[in-house]
Amino acid sequence: MLDSRTSRDSPPVAPHGGISGFGRQVPVVGTRMARFFAFLGPGYLVATGYMDPGNWATSLAGGSKFGATLLFVAVLSSLMAIVLQALAARLAIATGTDLATLCRREYRKPLPFLLWIAAEGAIIATDLAEVIGTAIGLQLLFGLPLWIGVTATALDAFLVLWLERFGFRKLEAFVISLVFVIAASFAVQLAIARPDWGAVAGGLVPKLEVATNPEMLYLALGIIGATVMPHNIFLHSGVIHSRAIGETRAEKREAIFFSIADSTMALMIALVVNASILILAAATFHRTGHTEIAELGTAYNLIAPLLGSVLAAKLFAIALIACGLNSTVTATLAGQIVMDGFVRMRLSPVVRRLITRSVAIAPAIAVTLWMGESATARLLVLSQVILSMALPFAVIPLVHFSLSRRLTGAYRASWPLLGVAMAIAALIVTLNLKLLFDAFAG
Repeated sequence: MLDSRTSRDSPPVAPHGGISGFGRQVPVVGTRMARFFAFLGPGYLVATGYMDPGNWATSLAGGSKFGATLLFVAVLSSLMAIVLQALAARLAIATGTDLATLCRREYRKPLPFLLWIAAEGAIIATDLAEVIGTAIGLQLLFGLPLWIGVTATALDAFLVLWLERFGFRKLEAFVISLVFVIAASFAVQLAIARPDWGAVAGGLVPKLEVATNPEMLYLALGIIGATVMPHNIFLHSGVIHSRAIGETRAEKREAIFFSIADSTMALMIALVVNASILILAAATFHRTGHTEIAELGTAYNLIAPLLGSVLAAKLFAIALIACGLNSTVTATLAGQIVMDGFVRMRLSPVVRRLITRSVAIAPAIAVTLWMGESATARLLVLSQVILSMALPFAVIPLVHFSLSRRLTGAYRASWPLLGVAMAIAALIVTLNLKLLFDAFAG
């Protein structure tokens, strides 16, 4: 419910003022092309959340079990993410603040506090997935025991501290570089795997079988459920303000256009990566009769003998570690935005990172030592269930505020786009509730 203290005559909220701890805002000056390049970056920070180990696990399972049949599901889920992230960017520029701050200002207590807890839970769950994924990557590449790799991930807090010294633009460049390392790694692996491109093209066509085959439907729901991350919506609405957006209507409209173009291009790269994982699984595992591949370690161990190339397996591990490093940065930024917006509490990035990473490391080490390394796969699934529970607490406020003419004014999205966003929100909530029910029902 909207706070009754906020009237229709309330002045617009003050600008966010950039990202705390990462220097001044990026200037937006020069020619139209120069201004466009000034806006490139935030979308790639957001895109890293769409390439986490949860996505890897579902794409591997879908590709190994059903070949390229579920490829259209990966495309559909990415298109849904593009719409929601575009809405987050538009709302942030229209209101001059981020989604977390809007929740605190517009909703009555205790709803903002509950939304904050859900957002923090999503960030910790994401961190848990990254801890496991990075540790597996270190184990595969360097032979480290999994519990040592999990412990070593605590050191990434110092990576954030080191990057902080160079400013926000350099941090974005670091993330973008790793995104292209990930994409290049999968490009080489696909070249080695030589997939059946006719079957890949056929996978882009929706199949009625997905709705009638329970196992196929479950994996399709998993792909969609693992794609849209709740913390990414808060992150995007905050990092947009790292740009010096002007105050005129023309400047804001241009900023909205450039920001949406930035996130759309970045998410298309994320789509290519996720699709590549599924295609690689189809070409490597499904084609050779290995149809039950879901664990990252199992996939790595089979890639080299099946493809006859150690390089392909090493690139798989490198891409996994790169995803973990990228998420180190984006999870820290999302945590800052969420904590500052909901409860007006600011911590240094390294302190913030150490807190969330410690919470994530503890269960990962405990499970690894007491239940064995194979149990980490179940922990990875649990992280996705937590994300499923948290997702509606980000998507529903996003759509709610985007519908408000009072908040968005002349920058409100068109009704067709808002209609699509509402349908996406309803679908995501329904699918995630289905995943949640299936998880607890065994």
